[in-house]
Amino acid sequence: MKQKLVQANLKDTSSPQEKDLELDCSVAGYDYELPPEFIAQNPAVPRDSSRLLVVNSSTTGIETAALHHIFHDLPALLRSGDLLVMNNTRVIPARLYGHKSTGAKIQVLLLEERQHNCWLALVKPGKSFKQGAKIIFEPRQLGIRDQKDSYPLPSPQYPVPTPQLTATVIETDVATGGRLLQFDVPEGKSLVQLLEVFGEIPLPPYITTSEAADGQYQTVYAKQPGAIAAPTAGLHFTPELLEKLRDRKINQAFVTLHVGVGTFRPVEVEDVTTHQMHEEWIEVPAATVEQIRATKAAGGRIIAVGTTAVRALEGAAKSGNLQPFCGKTDLFIYPGYQWRVVDGLITNFHLPRSSLLMLVSALIGRQRLLNIYSEAIASKYRFYSFGDAMLILPEAVRVES
Repeated sequence: MKQKLVQANLKDTSSPQEKDLELDCSVAGYDYELPPEFIAQNPAVPRDSSRLLVVNSSTTGIETAALHHIFHDLPALLRSGDLLVMNNTRVIPARLYGHKSTGAKIQVLLLEERQHNCWLALVKPGKSFKQGAKIIFEPRQLGIRDQKDSYPLPSPQYPVPTPQLTATVIETDVATGGRLLQFDVPEGKSLVQLLEVFGEIPLPPYITTSEAADGQYQTVYAKQPGAIAAPTAGLHFTPELLEKLRDRKINQAFVTLHVGVGTFRPVEVEDVTTHQMHEEWIEVPAATVEQIRATKAAGGRIIAVGTTAVRALEGAAKSGNLQPFCGKTDLFIYPGYQWRVVDGLITNFHLPRSSLLMLVSALIGRQRLLNIYSEAIASKYRFYSFGDAMLILPEAVRVES
Protein backbone atom coordinates (compact mmCIF):
# COMPACT_ATOMS: atom_id res chain seq x y z
CA MET A 1 0.00 0.00 0.00
CA LYS A 2 1.39 3.41 -0.97
CA GLN A 3 2.47 5.47 2.02
CA LYS A 4 1.42 9.12 2.17
CA LEU A 5 3.81 11.87 3.14
CA VAL A 6 2.51 13.99 6.01
CA GLN A 7 2.56 17.75 5.62
CA ALA A 8 1.99 20.21 8.43
CA ASN A 9 -1.30 22.08 8.57
CA LEU A 10 -0.19 25.66 8.27
CA LYS A 11 -2.42 28.68 7.82
CA ASP A 12 -3.75 29.40 4.34
CA THR A 13 -2.03 32.11 2.31
CA SER A 14 -3.31 34.20 -0.54
CA SER A 15 -1.85 31.99 -3.26
CA PRO A 16 -0.44 28.47 -3.70
CA GLN A 17 2.95 30.00 -4.50
CA GLU A 18 3.01 31.89 -1.20
CA LYS A 19 1.96 28.77 0.68
CA ASP A 20 4.75 26.77 -0.97
CA LEU A 21 7.26 29.44 0.02
CA GLU A 22 6.02 29.36 3.61
CA LEU A 23 6.44 25.57 3.72
CA ASP A 24 9.89 25.85 2.13
CA CYS A 25 10.96 27.97 5.09
CA SER A 26 9.25 25.84 7.75
CA VAL A 27 10.92 22.76 9.22
CA ALA A 28 7.45 21.16 9.36
CA GLY A 29 7.41 21.28 5.55
CA TYR A 30 10.13 18.61 5.50
CA ASP A 31 8.26 15.94 7.45
CA TYR A 32 7.36 12.58 6.01
CA GLU A 33 6.44 9.17 7.39
CA LEU A 34 8.69 6.19 6.75
CA PRO A 35 7.77 2.65 7.84
CA PRO A 36 10.65 1.37 10.01
CA GLU A 37 11.14 -1.70 7.83
CA PHE A 38 12.39 0.58 5.02
CA ILE A 39 15.41 1.72 7.07
CA ALA A 40 18.28 -0.33 5.64
CA GLN A 41 20.27 -2.16 8.31
CA ASN A 42 22.87 -3.67 5.97
CA PRO A 43 24.42 -2.54 2.69
CA ALA A 44 23.71 -4.11 -0.68
CA VAL A 45 26.14 -6.83 -1.76
CA PRO A 46 27.72 -6.18 -4.17
CA ARG A 47 27.69 -2.46 -3.54
CA ASP A 48 26.45 -1.49 -7.00
CA SER A 49 23.46 -3.86 -6.84
CA SER A 50 21.50 -1.24 -4.89
CA ARG A 51 18.52 0.36 -6.60
CA LEU A 52 18.78 3.75 -8.33
CA LEU A 53 15.80 6.06 -8.72
CA VAL A 54 16.42 8.44 -11.62
CA VAL A 55 15.00 11.96 -11.85
CA ASN A 56 15.54 12.72 -15.52
CA SER A 57 13.28 15.60 -16.54
CA SER A 58 11.78 18.82 -15.26
CA THR A 59 8.43 17.04 -14.92
CA THR A 60 9.67 14.09 -12.83
CA GLY A 61 7.75 14.13 -9.57
CA ILE A 62 5.21 16.58 -10.98
CA GLU A 63 3.68 15.06 -14.10
CA THR A 64 5.81 11.96 -14.65
CA ALA A 65 7.22 9.24 -12.42
CA ALA A 66 10.88 8.59 -11.73
CA LEU A 67 12.73 5.86 -13.59
CA HIS A 68 13.82 2.75 -11.73
CA HIS A 69 17.31 1.36 -12.32
CA ILE A 70 20.13 -0.54 -10.61
CA PHE A 71 23.18 1.47 -9.55
CA HIS A 72 25.49 -0.42 -11.93
CA ASP A 73 23.45 1.14 -14.78
CA LEU A 74 25.08 4.51 -13.96
CA PRO A 75 27.55 4.58 -16.90
CA ALA A 76 24.65 4.39 -19.36
CA LEU A 77 22.78 7.18 -17.57
CA LEU A 78 25.58 9.76 -17.74
CA ARG A 79 27.32 11.34 -20.72
CA SER A 80 30.86 11.11 -21.96
CA GLY A 81 32.62 14.22 -20.69
CA ASP A 82 30.68 14.40 -17.41
CA LEU A 83 32.68 14.77 -14.22
CA LEU A 84 31.82 12.92 -11.01
CA VAL A 85 33.09 14.79 -7.92
CA MET A 86 33.51 12.48 -4.91
CA ASN A 87 34.28 12.99 -1.23
CA ASN A 88 37.38 10.96 -0.32
CA THR A 89 37.08 11.37 3.44
CA ARG A 90 37.68 8.27 5.55
CA VAL A 91 35.62 7.40 8.65
CA ILE A 92 37.74 7.08 11.79
CA PRO A 93 36.96 4.69 14.71
CA ALA A 94 35.44 7.63 16.56
CA ARG A 95 33.31 5.81 19.15
CA LEU A 96 35.06 5.02 22.43
CA TYR A 97 33.91 3.28 25.59
CA GLY A 98 35.14 3.94 29.09
CA HIS A 99 34.19 4.69 32.65
CA LYS A 100 34.63 7.24 35.39
CA SER A 101 36.74 6.49 38.45
CA THR A 102 33.47 5.52 40.16
CA GLY A 103 32.94 2.78 37.55
CA ALA A 104 30.02 4.56 35.82
CA LYS A 105 30.02 3.63 32.13
CA ILE A 106 30.68 6.31 29.53
CA GLN A 107 30.33 6.43 25.75
CA VAL A 108 32.25 9.03 23.72
CA LEU A 109 31.84 10.08 20.09
CA LEU A 110 34.76 12.11 18.79
CA LEU A 111 33.76 15.00 16.53
CA GLU A 112 36.92 16.86 15.58
CA GLU A 113 40.46 17.54 16.77
CA ARG A 114 40.79 21.13 17.98
CA GLN A 115 44.44 20.93 19.04
CA HIS A 116 46.98 18.10 19.22
CA ASN A 117 45.26 15.23 21.07
CA CYS A 118 42.50 17.62 22.21
CA TRP A 119 39.16 16.64 20.72
CA LEU A 120 35.62 17.95 20.72
CA ALA A 121 33.40 14.99 21.63
CA LEU A 122 29.86 14.09 22.55
CA VAL A 123 29.80 12.32 25.93
CA LYS A 124 26.94 10.05 27.00
CA PRO A 125 25.75 10.57 29.66
CA GLY A 126 27.25 14.04 29.71
CA LYS A 127 25.42 16.15 32.29
CA SER A 128 27.74 15.19 35.14
CA PHE A 129 30.92 15.69 33.14
CA LYS A 130 32.20 19.07 34.18
CA GLN A 131 35.64 20.59 33.82
CA GLY A 132 38.32 18.38 35.37
CA ALA A 133 36.35 15.11 35.13
CA LYS A 134 38.37 12.13 33.91
CA ILE A 135 37.46 9.22 31.65
CA ILE A 136 39.30 5.89 31.61
CA PHE A 137 39.03 4.09 28.26
CA GLU A 138 38.97 0.37 27.55
CA PRO A 139 40.30 -1.41 24.44
CA ARG A 140 37.39 -2.63 22.37
CA GLN A 141 36.59 -6.22 21.57
CA LEU A 142 36.86 -6.61 17.84
CA GLY A 143 33.55 -7.22 16.10
CA ILE A 144 31.37 -6.05 18.99
CA ARG A 145 29.30 -2.95 18.37
CA ASP A 146 27.48 -0.78 20.84
CA GLN A 147 23.85 -1.86 20.89
CA LYS A 148 22.92 -1.64 24.57
CA ASP A 149 24.71 1.48 25.78
CA SER A 150 27.47 -0.64 27.29
CA TYR A 151 31.15 -0.93 26.60
CA PRO A 152 33.09 -4.13 25.89
CA LEU A 153 34.53 -5.85 28.93
CA PRO A 154 38.19 -6.90 29.12
CA SER A 155 38.90 -10.15 27.27
CA PRO A 156 41.84 -12.57 27.06
CA GLN A 157 42.89 -10.63 23.98
CA TYR A 158 42.92 -7.41 26.01
CA PRO A 159 43.45 -8.32 29.68
CA VAL A 160 43.68 -4.73 30.86
CA PRO A 161 43.21 -4.29 34.62
CA THR A 162 44.69 -0.77 34.53
CA PRO A 163 43.88 2.09 32.15
CA GLN A 164 46.01 2.64 29.05
CA LEU A 165 44.19 5.69 27.75
CA THR A 166 42.61 8.52 29.73
CA ALA A 167 41.13 11.93 28.96
CA THR A 168 40.25 14.99 31.01
CA VAL A 169 37.34 17.34 30.36
CA ILE A 170 38.79 20.82 29.93
CA GLU A 171 35.75 22.72 28.62
CA THR A 172 32.08 22.47 27.64
CA ASP A 173 31.17 23.37 24.06
CA VAL A 174 27.92 25.34 24.00
CA ALA A 175 27.32 24.99 20.25
CA THR A 176 27.24 21.18 20.25
CA GLY A 177 26.59 20.34 23.90
CA GLY A 178 29.82 18.36 23.77
CA ARG A 179 33.03 18.41 25.76
CA LEU A 180 36.62 19.27 24.90
CA LEU A 181 38.68 16.26 25.96
CA GLN A 182 42.44 16.39 26.44
CA PHE A 183 43.75 12.87 25.89
CA ASP A 184 46.76 11.55 27.76
CA VAL A 185 48.61 9.81 24.94
CA PRO A 186 52.06 8.17 25.17
CA GLU A 187 54.85 10.44 23.95
CA GLY A 188 55.38 10.31 20.21
CA LYS A 189 51.86 8.95 19.57
CA SER A 190 48.64 10.59 18.43
CA LEU A 191 45.12 9.62 19.42
CA VAL A 192 44.34 8.70 15.82
CA GLN A 193 47.00 5.98 15.99
CA LEU A 194 45.38 4.49 19.11
CA LEU A 195 41.83 4.52 17.76
CA GLU A 196 42.32 1.21 15.96
CA VAL A 197 42.66 -0.40 19.41
CA PHE A 198 40.34 1.76 21.50
CA GLY A 199 37.72 2.96 19.02
CA GLU A 200 35.12 1.56 16.65
CA ILE A 201 33.52 2.84 13.47
CA PRO A 202 30.31 4.63 14.58
CA LEU A 203 27.15 3.68 12.73
CA PRO A 204 24.15 6.04 12.80
CA PRO A 205 21.66 5.45 15.64
CA TYR A 206 18.91 4.23 13.28
CA ILE A 207 21.14 1.28 12.29
CA THR A 208 20.55 -1.08 15.21
CA THR A 209 20.87 -4.63 13.86
CA SER A 210 23.63 -4.38 11.27
CA GLU A 211 26.02 -7.19 10.46
CA ALA A 212 28.15 -4.96 8.25
CA ALA A 213 31.93 -5.07 8.53
CA ASP A 214 33.73 -1.80 9.18
CA GLY A 215 34.98 -1.70 5.59
CA GLN A 216 31.43 -1.68 4.26
CA TYR A 217 30.92 1.71 5.90
CA GLN A 218 33.82 3.17 3.91
CA THR A 219 33.83 4.16 0.24
CA VAL A 220 36.26 2.20 -1.93
CA TYR A 221 38.11 5.49 -2.55
CA ALA A 222 38.25 6.63 1.09
CA LYS A 223 41.66 8.20 1.70
CA GLN A 224 41.72 11.17 4.08
CA PRO A 225 40.89 10.16 7.71
CA GLY A 226 38.73 12.51 9.73
CA ALA A 227 35.00 11.79 9.25
CA ILE A 228 32.67 10.41 11.91
CA ALA A 229 30.09 9.30 9.33
CA ALA A 230 30.46 8.02 5.79
CA PRO A 231 29.59 10.04 2.68
CA THR A 232 26.97 7.43 1.95
CA ALA A 233 26.21 8.18 -1.71
CA GLY A 234 29.70 6.93 -2.44
CA LEU A 235 29.12 3.55 -0.81
CA HIS A 236 27.47 2.27 -4.01
CA PHE A 237 30.63 2.43 -6.12
CA THR A 238 32.87 -0.57 -6.76
CA PRO A 239 36.34 -0.47 -8.34
CA GLU A 240 34.87 -2.21 -11.40
CA LEU A 241 32.10 0.40 -11.77
CA LEU A 242 34.61 3.25 -11.47
CA GLU A 243 36.66 1.60 -14.24
CA LYS A 244 33.59 1.28 -16.49
CA LEU A 245 32.85 4.96 -15.94
CA ARG A 246 36.40 5.89 -16.92
CA ASP A 247 36.13 3.70 -20.02
CA ARG A 248 33.11 5.76 -21.07
CA LYS A 249 35.09 9.01 -20.54
CA ILE A 250 33.07 9.85 -17.44
CA ASN A 251 35.81 11.39 -15.34
CA GLN A 252 36.34 11.50 -11.58
CA ALA A 253 37.68 14.18 -9.24
CA PHE A 254 37.95 14.37 -5.49
CA VAL A 255 37.24 16.79 -2.67
CA THR A 256 37.36 16.21 1.07
CA LEU A 257 34.69 17.04 3.63
CA HIS A 258 35.13 15.44 7.03
CA VAL A 259 31.53 14.59 7.88
CA GLY A 260 30.73 15.89 11.36
CA VAL A 261 27.83 16.69 13.62
CA GLY A 262 26.55 19.42 11.29
CA THR A 263 25.63 16.93 8.58
CA PHE A 264 23.55 14.49 10.60
CA ARG A 265 21.95 16.60 13.34
CA PRO A 266 18.28 17.51 12.71
CA VAL A 267 17.20 21.08 12.10
CA GLU A 268 15.58 22.11 15.38
CA VAL A 269 14.40 25.65 14.62
CA GLU A 270 10.94 26.21 13.16
CA ASP A 271 12.17 28.77 10.59
CA VAL A 272 14.85 26.94 8.60
CA THR A 273 16.36 30.22 7.42
CA THR A 274 17.59 30.79 10.99
CA HIS A 275 19.33 27.40 11.26
CA GLN A 276 23.07 27.61 11.92
CA MET A 277 25.15 24.75 10.50
CA HIS A 278 28.06 23.44 12.55
CA GLU A 279 31.32 24.00 10.69
CA GLU A 280 32.93 21.10 8.85
CA TRP A 281 36.43 20.90 7.42
CA ILE A 282 36.74 20.84 3.63
CA GLU A 283 39.47 20.78 1.02
CA VAL A 284 38.90 21.49 -2.66
CA PRO A 285 42.32 21.08 -4.30
CA ALA A 286 43.56 23.09 -7.25
CA ALA A 287 43.61 19.97 -9.45
CA THR A 288 39.87 19.44 -8.88
CA VAL A 289 39.10 23.09 -9.61
CA GLU A 290 40.99 22.78 -12.89
CA GLN A 291 39.09 19.60 -13.79
CA ILE A 292 35.79 21.35 -13.13
CA ARG A 293 36.72 24.37 -15.22
CA ALA A 294 37.91 22.18 -18.09
CA THR A 295 34.76 20.06 -17.93
CA LYS A 296 32.44 23.06 -18.05
CA ALA A 297 34.46 24.67 -20.86
CA ALA A 298 34.06 21.48 -22.91
CA GLY A 299 30.30 21.34 -22.29
CA GLY A 300 30.46 18.61 -19.67
CA ARG A 301 28.39 18.47 -16.50
CA ILE A 302 29.41 18.41 -12.84
CA ILE A 303 27.70 15.58 -10.97
CA ALA A 304 28.32 15.67 -7.23
CA VAL A 305 28.42 12.30 -5.48
CA GLY A 306 26.64 13.05 -2.23
CA THR A 307 25.51 16.12 -0.36
CA THR A 308 28.92 16.44 1.31
CA ALA A 309 30.59 16.86 -2.08
CA VAL A 310 27.96 19.50 -2.83
CA ARG A 311 28.76 21.42 0.36
CA ALA A 312 32.48 21.25 -0.34
CA LEU A 313 32.13 22.54 -3.90
CA GLU A 314 29.56 25.22 -3.19
CA GLY A 315 31.40 26.19 0.00
CA ALA A 316 34.58 26.75 -2.00
CA ALA A 317 32.57 28.91 -4.41
CA LYS A 318 30.88 30.98 -1.70
CA SER A 319 32.56 34.18 -2.94
CA GLY A 320 30.93 33.70 -6.35
CA ASN A 321 33.65 31.79 -8.19
CA LEU A 322 35.07 28.36 -7.47
CA GLN A 323 38.59 28.58 -6.06
CA PRO A 324 40.92 26.08 -4.35
CA PHE A 325 40.04 26.08 -0.67
CA CYS A 326 41.18 24.46 2.54
CA GLY A 327 39.38 25.33 5.77
CA LYS A 328 35.94 25.16 7.35
CA THR A 329 32.52 25.81 5.92
CA ASP A 330 29.17 26.40 7.62
CA LEU A 331 27.27 26.66 4.33
CA PHE A 332 23.59 25.75 4.69
CA ILE A 333 21.75 25.07 1.43
CA TYR A 334 17.95 25.24 1.31
CA PRO A 335 15.32 26.27 -1.30
CA GLY A 336 16.17 29.59 -2.90
CA TYR A 337 19.90 28.86 -2.99
CA GLN A 338 21.70 30.08 -6.12
CA TRP A 339 23.85 27.24 -7.46
CA ARG A 340 27.38 28.03 -8.63
CA VAL A 341 29.10 24.72 -9.41
CA VAL A 342 26.90 21.62 -9.19
CA ASP A 343 24.74 20.55 -12.15
CA GLY A 344 23.45 17.18 -10.94
CA LEU A 345 23.55 14.94 -7.89
CA ILE A 346 23.80 11.32 -6.75
CA THR A 347 22.39 10.99 -3.24
CA ASN A 348 20.77 8.58 -0.81
CA PHE A 349 17.35 9.06 0.79
CA HIS A 350 17.55 11.33 3.83
CA LEU A 351 15.91 11.72 7.23
CA PRO A 352 12.89 14.01 7.76
CA ARG A 353 13.66 17.55 8.94
CA SER A 354 17.33 17.16 8.03
CA SER A 355 19.56 19.75 6.38
CA LEU A 356 20.31 17.11 3.71
CA LEU A 357 16.64 16.92 2.72
CA MET A 358 16.62 20.72 2.45
CA LEU A 359 19.74 20.70 0.28
CA VAL A 360 18.19 18.30 -2.22
CA SER A 361 14.98 20.34 -2.14
CA ALA A 362 17.02 23.37 -3.19
CA LEU A 363 17.95 21.46 -6.35
CA ILE A 364 14.53 20.25 -7.51
CA GLY A 365 11.92 21.77 -5.17
CA ARG A 366 10.59 20.62 -1.81
CA GLN A 367 7.13 19.34 -2.75
CA ARG A 368 8.49 17.68 -5.85
CA LEU A 369 11.12 15.88 -3.77
CA LEU A 370 8.49 14.70 -1.29
CA ASN A 371 6.44 13.37 -4.21
CA ILE A 372 9.48 11.42 -5.39
CA TYR A 373 10.06 10.10 -1.86
CA SER A 374 6.44 8.97 -1.82
CA GLU A 375 7.06 7.02 -5.01
CA ALA A 376 10.23 5.51 -3.54
CA ILE A 377 8.34 4.35 -0.45
CA ALA A 378 5.55 2.87 -2.58
CA SER A 379 8.22 1.05 -4.61
CA LYS A 380 9.87 -0.26 -1.42
CA TYR A 381 13.22 1.48 -1.76
CA ARG A 382 15.66 1.15 1.14
CA PHE A 383 16.37 4.40 2.99
CA TYR A 384 19.24 6.18 4.75
CA SER A 385 22.94 5.31 5.05
CA PHE A 386 22.90 1.69 3.82
CA GLY A 387 19.93 2.28 1.55
CA ASP A 388 19.36 2.88 -2.16
CA ALA A 389 20.24 5.97 -4.17
CA MET A 390 18.74 8.55 -6.47
CA LEU A 391 20.30 10.26 -9.46
CA ILE A 392 19.16 13.79 -10.22
CA LEU A 393 20.28 14.57 -13.76
CA PRO A 394 20.99 18.18 -14.78
CA GLU A 395 17.98 18.25 -17.13
CA ALA A 396 15.76 17.65 -14.07
CA VAL A 397 17.13 20.51 -11.97
CA ARG A 398 14.72 23.34 -11.28
CA VAL A 399 15.85 26.60 -12.85
CA GLU A 400 15.01 29.68 -10.79
CA SER A 401 13.48 32.52 -12.78
